[in-house]
Formats: sequence, C-alpha cells, structure tokens
Amino acid sequence: MLQAGIVGLPNVGKSTMFNAVTRSRKAEAANYPFCTIEPNQGVVVVPDERLDVLAKISNTKKIIPAAIEFVDIAGLVKGAASGEGLGNQFLSHIREVDAIIQVVRCFEDENVHHVSGSVDPLRDIEVINTELVLADLASVERRIERGQKKAKGGDKEAQAEVALCQKLLPHLNDGNPALTAQLTDEERKLAKGLFLLSNKPTIFACNVSEAELAQAMSDPAAHPFVGKVTEYVKASHSAEAVVISAAIESELTELSAEEAADYLKDLGVSNSGCSDLIRAVYHLLGLRTYLTTGEKETRAWTIRIGDKAPAAAGVIHSDFERGFIAAEIVAYADLVAAGSHSKAKEAGKVRIEGKEYTMQDGDVVDFRFNV
Repeated sequence: MLQAGIVGLPNVGKSTMFNAVTRSRKAEAANYPFCTIEPNQGVVVVPDERLDVLAKISNTKKIIPAAIEFVDIAGLVKGAASGEGLGNQFLSHIREVDAIIQVVRCFEDENVHHVSGSVDPLRDIEVINTELVLADLASVERRIERGQKKAKGGDKEAQAEVALCQKLLPHLNDGNPALTAQLTDEERKLAKGLFLLSNKPTIFACNVSEAELAQAMSDPAAHPFVGKVTEYVKASHSAEAVVISAAIESELTELSAEEAADYLKDLGVSNSGCSDLIRAVYHLLGLRTYLTTGEKETRAWTIRIGDKAPAAAGVIHSDFERGFIAAEIVAYADLVAAGSHSKAKEAGKVRIEGKEYTMQDGDVVDFRFNV
C-alpha cells in the first residue's frame, strides 16, 4: 500500500489531522514541539459516493472502499538538514513515503504556540522546502563524488547519473525542489532512483479555523492566508493546495454520521476538507479506481494510471491476470442511468475489452478468465 507522509512545522495541526483522517487517537496532539517522535501510521479510507449507489443497484450490503496509508511524521524545524531538532529522523522517515502532505497553519490562535512566534504560512513552507533541498544537495554532491570515478572509467549508468546530478545541482542551489526541474522523461525516470526528498509529489493542506472554514472553502483566494498559499505553491512548487479544518474533523469523530452532517450544515459546509484532501492525495499518488458490484459485495479496486485490463484483473487475484480472456465493462454513469446491469446491456452500454484496454477511473468491471 502506498504511503503519504504528513509533514510540517510543530503545532500546525499535523497530528490532529492524522487522528481525524484515520479516525483514531494514535497520534498524541499536544501544544508543544516534537510531540510526535516516531511516525504514526494509519490506513485511510478513500471517500467514494459511487459505492453506495452501486450497492443499491446490486442490492448488496457489503461495501469495501479503496484505501491508502497516511504517516504522521515528526515536526521539522529550521536546521533539520544539519541535525537540528529531530531533523535526521524526520528526513529518514520522509524518504520512505511515496508522497508528501505538507500541513500549513493558516489560522491565528494565541493559545496554540507557533515555533517561530507568529503565523506566516509562506515562511513556514520555505522552512520545510529549504531543509528538504539542503538534504538533497548533500545527497546529490555525494553521488557526484562517488560516481565520477566509474563515469571516467566508461560506466554508462554512472555517466548518466553524474550528468543528471550535475544538472540538478544549480537548480537545487537556487532553492528549488527537484520536482520542478526541467528534465526529460528519461532523466525523470533516472531521478526516481536518487530518492530525493524534494522530488516527491506534494500537496499542501491549508489548516484553517472552524470559524473561517466555510469562507475559505467557498472563496480560497479571499482568505488572507489560503489565497497566498494557493498562489505561491502553484507558482513555486507546481502543486495544489486544499483547505481543511483539522479541529472540526477531529470533533466529527465523536459524532454519529447524522450528527456530523447536521454540524457541518450549521457551519455552512458539506465536509471539513479532509475528504477532499484524501481524494486529492489518492490522485497525487497516481492511483485510480475501478469498481465491481454484485450480490456478495460492492468494491473499489486500486490501480495505477495507465494500467491495462490484465494488470487490473491481477489486483483481484494473480489467476485473473494469468488467465485473462476479456473484461466486460460499463461506465459508472451509464450503469446508474440505466438502473441495472441488464438494462445497460440492452442499451448497448456494456462492452467487451481485451488485453490492450487502458482502464479508466469509474469503470464497472466483470473479468473473464480461465486457468
């Protein structure tokens, strides 16, 4: 299962958000730096309203959603790349995840201490970014030093890696994340093997107060902090920003589904932002969902963008991929419009696809196989 690491400065709401999205109390949420030392891990269900609709059509009560793993990583401080605070632990833990969720404090609260003494989300983002880039600089310089001897000896792989590192060096020296470097497809593929921290896909979670959530979600640009973050990360990190309220989501964990819906309605929103964040992270990881439904269960299956039908079948069982014959597919919207699989078939909406078919998000599938 792919992992997304939740990072940020101390006291920005990382652990509160982790507890909320994993519906747990695994991470202690306290008002002091380095509350989280060892990373907390939790499986997060990917919200998907399509499952309930399909379950009604198929008359099944068992629903199994897609899931990803979130990791709550220790708060970082300036100087982490040089070992300040829990810097070395932070950097080693972040190296192990597949994507980064950077939680940015976008709320004022005199009762919640900020490690820098004031709230400035752009400054906070740059503190994190600088430490990741500095760590990557050191890593790239070491790789150049180690690889030059082999490269001079004619080793093609070493030559390609040294050339890439030398290309990345000035980009990183200018304070830019490796992810925004202008690389060819081949260089981008090679860069993955460098395991650079600033090369990981990143999304920014703007953590706002309960009182400001509705306004921040309806018009992010008008919020004094969220607007700046959204514009800044798009320009400097080619990244997306999502509005959340970790405090509200934390409160929702104590309520029933009906009570939670009423509470959110009173606030003027349909969700606290965590559902949007989870879906955005799922897509950030390059994941998509196909669906199966029948009398026994309705289920979301996780695949990667570009997966062909046999590989998607293999997610269910290796025998499905090994003995793949064909996939009977109907688009979710067409199935819902028809009201049943049989009616969708009568309407000509069900099609048979072979081994070269590229799966699409929302495909409702029945695989044919023989082993």
